[in-house]
Amino acid sequence: MSLIAIEASIRLNDPAVRDAAVADSVKFQQATRDDEPGCIAYCFAADPCEPDHIQVYELWADEETLAAHFDHPNYHNMRELLGKYGLKSAVSRKHRIDATAPVYGADFKASAKFS
Repeated sequence: MSLIAIEASIRLNDPAVRDAAVADSVKFQQATRDDEPGCIAYCFAADPCEPDHIQVYELWADEETLAAHFDHPNYHNMRELLGKYGLKSAVSRKHRIDATAPVYGADFKASAKFS
């Protein structure tokens, strides 16, 4: 069984509404974390460098829990909410993760290796 990560880039037509959109989405972010089995991480956050940009990071236990999320009211409510703020673009990708390891070793040095 592999973890599934989703990363997405959402751009809004009006940068002035970006922070309100993120704030308004907190209720669905929290509900997804609290109510959906298999949700390990679920974050829609304002990009600190680009005022029209929302970055998305999700981590799911497996394909089955991600599939259940796509049928859940939280997913549909989030899509509807963000659409109300005027999407310029949205690109999302899913990644199947077959290996995990700590970034830092006992020596406190970062490593890109998985072994």
